[in-house]
Amino acid sequence: MSVVKVSEAAAALPRAWSSRVLGRVGTAAVKVLRMDELPVEEERHAEPEALLVLDGRLALDVEGEVVTVGPGEMYVVAAGTAHAVRPGSSGTLVIVDAAEAKDRPTDRPSPGKLAR
Repeated sequence: MSVVKVSEAAAALPRAWSSRVLGRVGTAAVKVLRMDELPVEEERHAEPEALLVLDGRLALDVEGEVVTVGPGEMYVVAAGTAHAVRPGSSGTLVIVDAAEAKDRPTDRPSPGKLAR
């Protein structure tokens, strides 16, 4: 794999809050996205996710508590934790998250295609 210019990858995205997978480590995906001041609705994930702010500021509402993440800082959202992006978040964000169990690649044959 070659060196990835993360800021350039973020700048090349077609719109804010759309992410691009930069690479994978085990079942985890390393993604980049641009934040644009607009909020993002609450969500929960079955797996934890790490949110690393490269530049700018990420403001989160984590189960009713405000969490602010600045440049060079990272916040890990625990599995099953409700979180939403608050208005005013902007900059470049790297997300590291594991694929949900249903989305993980598997070495097991699918039903009806048993190995012989």
